Amino acid sequence: MRDSVQAEVMMSFLVSEELSFRIPVELRYETCDPYAVRLTFHLPGDAPVTWAFGRELLVDGVGRPCGEGDVRVSPAGSDTLGDVLIRLQVGADQALFRSSVAPLVAFLDRTDKLVPLGQEGALADFDAHLDEALDRILAEEQSAG
Repeated sequence: MRDSVQAEVMMSFLVSEELSFRIPVELRYETCDPYAVRLTFHLPGDAPVTWAFGRELLVDGVGRPCGEGDVRVSPAGSDTLGDVLIRLQVGADQALFRSSVAPLVAFLDRTDKLVPLGQEGALADFDAHLDEALDRILAEEQSAG
């Protein structure tokens, strides 16, 4: 059985109203952490940066503004089938990314085929997978810091 889904999407990194540039973003979903998706942003001149947040937030954010705190996802305009904005914030610093909806929906559809939304808790030995995911996240943070 497959245990992950990956995709690469080109997103616009919106630096300001006048400046943006396109960057590759790797999307990843793993059954060992079935509630989360990971987005790895490959910014020019910097080490890749990975953010993990709820898969359901990305699913919901395609159609309506969602999220509180560090991650917010919303349609870019009144046309909910066009683009999506992903806002990431740490303290006062924030980054804004714009993506076409189509590749996000295609990725989310593939994750749903692997683990249907709402069925995450049915995975065998979920607690062990959660412990492994937390250990991996802590190891990544320690190696990056």
